[in-house]
Amino acid sequence: MNTPPATEFSVKQRIVYPSQGVGLITDIVEKTHKDVPGLYYIIYLDFSDMTVMVPVQKAAELGIRALVPKDEAERALAFIGEEYAPIPSDWKLRYQMNLDLLKKGSVLDIASVVRSLYHRSKVKELPILERKLYDSALNLLQDEVSYSLDKPKEEIAELIRARLEA
Repeated sequence: MNTPPATEFSVKQRIVYPSQGVGLITDIVEKTHKDVPGLYYIIYLDFSDMTVMVPVQKAAELGIRALVPKDEAERALAFIGEEYAPIPSDWKLRYQMNLDLLKKGSVLDIASVVRSLYHRSKVKELPILERKLYDSALNLLQDEVSYSLDKPKEEIAELIRARLEA
Protein backbone atom coordinates (compact mmCIF):
# COMPACT_ATOMS: atom_id res chain seq x y z
CA MET A 1 0.00 0.00 0.00
CA ASN A 2 1.29 3.45 -0.98
CA THR A 3 1.33 5.94 1.89
CA PRO A 4 1.28 9.55 0.78
CA PRO A 5 4.42 11.54 1.65
CA ALA A 6 4.24 13.98 4.57
CA THR A 7 3.21 17.49 3.53
CA GLU A 8 2.27 20.55 5.57
CA PHE A 9 -1.17 20.79 3.98
CA SER A 10 -3.64 18.13 2.95
CA VAL A 11 -6.13 17.56 0.15
CA LYS A 12 -9.42 19.44 0.71
CA GLN A 13 -7.70 21.93 3.06
CA ARG A 14 -8.32 25.65 2.54
CA ILE A 15 -5.16 27.72 2.45
CA VAL A 16 -4.23 31.35 1.83
CA TYR A 17 -1.91 32.18 -1.06
CA PRO A 18 -0.66 35.76 -0.47
CA SER A 19 -1.89 38.21 -3.11
CA GLN A 20 -4.01 35.44 -4.66
CA GLY A 21 -6.55 34.75 -1.94
CA VAL A 22 -8.12 31.69 -0.40
CA GLY A 23 -7.56 28.45 -2.23
CA LEU A 24 -8.52 24.82 -1.87
CA ILE A 25 -5.92 22.08 -2.20
CA THR A 26 -7.62 19.72 -4.62
CA ASP A 27 -4.72 17.29 -4.97
CA ILE A 28 -1.08 16.61 -4.17
CA VAL A 29 0.73 15.06 -7.12
CA GLU A 30 4.19 13.95 -8.06
CA LYS A 31 5.50 15.61 -11.22
CA THR A 32 8.86 15.79 -12.92
CA HIS A 33 10.05 19.27 -13.86
CA LYS A 34 13.41 19.69 -15.65
CA ASP A 35 14.21 16.03 -14.88
CA VAL A 36 13.66 16.59 -11.14
CA PRO A 37 10.76 14.72 -9.57
CA GLY A 38 8.85 16.59 -6.88
CA LEU A 39 5.57 16.92 -5.05
CA TYR A 40 3.13 19.67 -6.05
CA TYR A 41 0.03 21.08 -4.44
CA ILE A 42 -2.80 21.57 -6.93
CA ILE A 43 -4.62 24.64 -5.60
CA TYR A 44 -7.94 25.97 -6.85
CA LEU A 45 -8.22 29.73 -6.21
CA ASP A 46 -11.85 30.78 -5.81
CA PHE A 47 -11.40 34.50 -6.35
CA SER A 48 -9.66 34.23 -9.74
CA ASP A 49 -11.33 30.91 -10.70
CA MET A 50 -7.90 29.52 -11.49
CA THR A 51 -5.95 26.38 -10.62
CA VAL A 52 -2.22 26.58 -9.87
CA MET A 53 0.49 24.02 -9.21
CA VAL A 54 2.90 24.90 -6.42
CA PRO A 55 5.98 22.83 -5.49
CA VAL A 56 5.46 21.56 -1.92
CA GLN A 57 8.98 22.61 -0.92
CA LYS A 58 8.31 26.20 -2.12
CA ALA A 59 4.98 26.68 -0.32
CA ALA A 60 6.50 28.28 2.81
CA GLU A 61 8.79 30.52 0.74
CA LEU A 62 5.73 31.73 -1.21
CA GLY A 63 3.95 32.50 2.06
CA ILE A 64 1.23 29.89 1.60
CA ARG A 65 -0.40 29.32 4.97
CA ALA A 66 -3.44 27.78 6.63
CA LEU A 67 -6.58 29.89 7.13
CA VAL A 68 -6.43 31.88 10.33
CA PRO A 69 -8.36 30.55 13.32
CA LYS A 70 -11.66 32.19 14.24
CA ASP A 71 -10.16 34.38 17.00
CA GLU A 72 -7.55 35.82 14.62
CA ALA A 73 -10.22 36.57 12.00
CA GLU A 74 -12.25 38.37 14.66
CA ARG A 75 -9.12 40.27 15.75
CA ALA A 76 -8.61 41.46 12.14
CA LEU A 77 -12.22 42.69 12.04
CA ALA A 78 -11.73 44.59 15.31
CA PHE A 79 -8.38 45.96 14.06
CA ILE A 80 -9.91 47.76 11.06
CA GLY A 81 -12.13 49.77 13.39
CA GLU A 82 -9.27 50.92 15.64
CA GLU A 83 -7.36 54.22 15.60
CA TYR A 84 -4.47 54.25 13.19
CA ALA A 85 -1.36 56.30 12.49
CA PRO A 86 -1.54 58.48 9.38
CA ILE A 87 0.23 57.03 6.37
CA PRO A 88 2.71 58.86 4.08
CA SER A 89 1.15 61.36 1.70
CA ASP A 90 3.60 60.36 -1.06
CA TRP A 91 1.48 57.80 -2.88
CA LYS A 92 4.47 55.89 -4.35
CA LEU A 93 5.93 55.34 -0.88
CA ARG A 94 2.50 54.42 0.47
CA TYR A 95 1.88 52.03 -2.43
CA GLN A 96 5.19 50.22 -1.85
CA MET A 97 4.57 49.95 1.90
CA ASN A 98 1.11 48.50 1.33
CA LEU A 99 2.31 46.17 -1.42
CA ASP A 100 4.98 44.82 0.95
CA LEU A 101 2.34 44.26 3.65
CA LEU A 102 0.11 42.39 1.19
CA LYS A 103 3.00 40.19 0.09
CA LYS A 104 3.67 39.27 3.74
CA GLY A 105 0.10 38.04 3.69
CA SER A 106 -0.89 37.88 7.36
CA VAL A 107 -4.55 38.67 7.97
CA LEU A 108 -3.58 41.66 10.16
CA ASP A 109 -1.27 43.02 7.44
CA ILE A 110 -4.13 42.77 4.94
CA ALA A 111 -6.51 44.45 7.41
CA SER A 112 -3.95 47.23 7.89
CA VAL A 113 -3.82 47.89 4.12
CA VAL A 114 -7.63 47.98 3.93
CA ARG A 115 -7.91 50.33 6.90
CA SER A 116 -5.21 52.79 5.82
CA LEU A 117 -6.29 52.99 2.16
CA TYR A 118 -9.96 53.29 3.09
CA HIS A 119 -9.23 56.27 5.35
CA ARG A 120 -6.84 57.77 2.80
CA SER A 121 -9.58 57.56 0.15
CA LYS A 122 -11.82 59.64 2.43
CA VAL A 123 -9.20 62.43 2.38
CA LYS A 124 -8.36 62.27 -1.32
CA GLU A 125 -9.27 59.98 -4.19
CA LEU A 126 -6.78 57.14 -4.53
CA PRO A 127 -4.61 56.86 -7.66
CA ILE A 128 -5.67 53.93 -9.89
CA LEU A 129 -2.88 51.59 -8.76
CA GLU A 130 -3.72 52.20 -5.10
CA ARG A 131 -7.42 51.75 -5.80
CA LYS A 132 -6.66 48.34 -7.31
CA LEU A 133 -4.48 47.50 -4.31
CA TYR A 134 -7.32 48.49 -1.94
CA ASP A 135 -9.88 46.41 -3.87
CA SER A 136 -7.51 43.45 -3.89
CA ALA A 137 -6.77 43.73 -0.14
CA LEU A 138 -10.48 44.10 0.63
CA ASN A 139 -11.30 40.96 -1.37
CA LEU A 140 -8.50 39.00 0.30
CA LEU A 141 -9.70 40.09 3.75
CA GLN A 142 -13.37 39.34 3.02
CA ASP A 143 -12.47 35.94 1.58
CA GLU A 144 -10.31 34.73 4.42
CA VAL A 145 -12.50 36.09 7.21
CA SER A 146 -15.67 34.66 5.65
CA TYR A 147 -14.10 31.18 5.36
CA SER A 148 -12.55 31.40 8.82
CA LEU A 149 -15.80 32.48 10.51
CA ASP A 150 -17.93 30.33 8.18
CA LYS A 151 -20.14 33.29 7.24
CA PRO A 152 -21.27 34.53 3.80
CA LYS A 153 -18.84 36.91 2.10
CA GLU A 154 -21.61 39.55 1.78
CA GLU A 155 -22.15 39.53 5.56
CA ILE A 156 -18.41 39.97 6.17
CA ALA A 157 -18.27 42.77 3.55
CA GLU A 158 -21.06 44.56 5.47
CA LEU A 159 -19.24 44.08 8.79
CA ILE A 160 -15.98 45.45 7.35
CA ARG A 161 -17.76 48.47 5.84
CA ALA A 162 -19.51 49.21 9.15
CA ARG A 163 -16.25 49.00 11.13
CA LEU A 164 -14.37 51.20 8.65
CA GLU A 165 -17.06 53.86 8.84
CA ALA A 166 -17.40 53.73 12.64
